[in-house]
Amino acid sequence: MPELRKDPITGRWVIISTERGKRPSDFVRESVEIKNKGVCPFCPGNEGKTPPEILAYGRNGSGRDTPGWTVRVVPNKFPALGIEGGLDREGEGLFDRMNGVGAHEVIVETPDHNLTMATMPDKAVEETLWAYRDRMVDLKNDRRFRYVLLFKNHGEPAGASLEHTHSQLIALPIVPKRVREEVDNSKRYYDEKERCIFCDMIRQEIETEKRVIMENDQFIALAPYAPRFPFETWILPRQHSSAFENMASPLYGGLARLLREFLGRLDAVLAKPSYNYVVHTSPIGEEMNDHYHWHIEMMPKLTKVAGFEWGTGFYINPTPPEEAARFLREAAVETKR
Repeated sequence: MPELRKDPITGRWVIISTERGKRPSDFVRESVEIKNKGVCPFCPGNEGKTPPEILAYGRNGSGRDTPGWTVRVVPNKFPALGIEGGLDREGEGLFDRMNGVGAHEVIVETPDHNLTMATMPDKAVEETLWAYRDRMVDLKNDRRFRYVLLFKNHGEPAGASLEHTHSQLIALPIVPKRVREEVDNSKRYYDEKERCIFCDMIRQEIETEKRVIMENDQFIALAPYAPRFPFETWILPRQHSSAFENMASPLYGGLARLLREFLGRLDAVLAKPSYNYVVHTSPIGEEMNDHYHWHIEMMPKLTKVAGFEWGTGFYINPTPPEEAARFLREAAVETKR
């Protein structure tokens, strides 16, 4: 019997339609395989094929835009927003406009073209997370920006135009509607109960265990109660933390280990799927609070959004989160790094 479930964070309803197939093998998709064809602008030796780097780790004495790096951050060659100029907000009758000012950067996670975040060493994943943090801290100093979104598109179906593993960030002059809904709904819950809704959710999920996929002392990966997509997973710090960039230093290592192992399980269960993930954190100027809990939302590309979803805002998910969590819990993957 299909089931309607309400997401307690956003208030959004989803349809869990179990009649449509739920096992990993029920999804037809193209696995992400590294083909290593052509000249890759993200590989060492091709630094001149990207815009000048903003940040690099790992070099010992060599100059900018040269090999020897372990993580490299560059401006996106085809940015969604431009870094120069003022916002020039203005009204035109009913309408509001501003200039498309922002930052759009690419985080190249490893010099090795053949690795993915699931196969990189834990230390390399941790360095990527530190690059996320360092760029967020720097961009927050720009008074034009209100939010920095970190995201990863893995595989062409997920929107990646280059196969060399990388993440992106976009700094925005506004807070995205989706994030604002999460923050505001969390604030209403806190005002009523004086507790963080995410912390309550984590406690309840640990007690019931049905949707917990994996955890360590610092982080937990779980299938949300009302997932939009099959095998959607959220990764959250176990203790309250309102801003990704304000985490204590040891936590980046714990997150790297859990994230890398989780992606290995995803590859094992779903045959190396394309996926997107996004980091949702508190808006700039609201970083220190008791009501919002930063997290990573992970979404494998297994189904397509079609007319019903666009027309209603409902998502139809053929895989109950309890089943998805079970498949991922039981996945046997190599864990040494």
